[in-house]
Amino acid sequence: MASAPRRLLVAINPAASFGRNRAVGPAVAERLMREGYEVSVLREANFELLRRETESAFALGTDGLVVVGGDGMVSLGVNLVAGTGVPLGIVAAGTGNDLARGLGLPHEDPGAATEALVGALARPPRAIDAGVIRHGNLRTWFACIVSAGFDAVVNERANLMVRPRGPSRYTLAMVRELVTFRPRRYTITIDGVRREQRAMLVSVANNSSLGGGMRIVPHADLSDGLLDVFIVHPLSRARFIAVFPKVFAGRHTDHPAVEFLSGREVRIEAEGIVAYADGERIGQLPIDVEIVPGALSVHV
Repeated sequence: MASAPRRLLVAINPAASFGRNRAVGPAVAERLMREGYEVSVLREANFELLRRETESAFALGTDGLVVVGGDGMVSLGVNLVAGTGVPLGIVAAGTGNDLARGLGLPHEDPGAATEALVGALARPPRAIDAGVIRHGNLRTWFACIVSAGFDAVVNERANLMVRPRGPSRYTLAMVRELVTFRPRRYTITIDGVRREQRAMLVSVANNSSLGGGMRIVPHADLSDGLLDVFIVHPLSRARFIAVFPKVFAGRHTDHPAVEFLSGREVRIEAEGIVAYADGERIGQLPIDVEIVPGALSVHV
């Protein structure tokens, strides 16, 4: 039993994991109420409505925000709580669940994730870093990874596809993009040091994985105060196809076409590339990315 009831907002994505986990959110809310928490449940017909309702409820004050879903819900939560000191709880019930993976939370069993949350709420939250992206006049927070290369192009194509539903849509989008994808010319500036180069893939990471466990930066640390920049230099299509599966297991790090850099501020410029952060569309490059140490408080 919680020592004293605290007010919690529980935001539920009804479409988490393409609708397969609809029962998880109500079960989480019920479990927290049994523990003595004052729970306000937020559940809307679509994601944009849910975002607006959660923003409005958060503005009225709460002792914590719990998100139920995948990395899209985590992105919603991060953009509300970053820099505020209000802690974020995560019940992973989506397709990717990459921040949950990075935090060592259950990411394949929503029931176990719910019990882990209940235990974590009884302990002080952990402070981790967050990144902030400036694109035009907008500012967006992220916890995991910014994609600005082949993986972002695949995400853009997948989001425009109606079929198939489910993760196979991304696999199909990847195959289609491989047919025509060419290296792009980038200008990348890290802590004021500018470089111009061609590359297949450029990502800026706070966490180690994206896309449901693709360990693109296996050594990334959520609390080191640094961004990790992952670059894949130009490769033939055949060699790129050979390297790409190794990324899922983090076995690409010693490949000669792969480069890792680190810094606190990164600017990425390129023509015709749309950036994504934690799976959410940011917009056309250029973008400026900065790490903010300890900006997020999370229940783990």
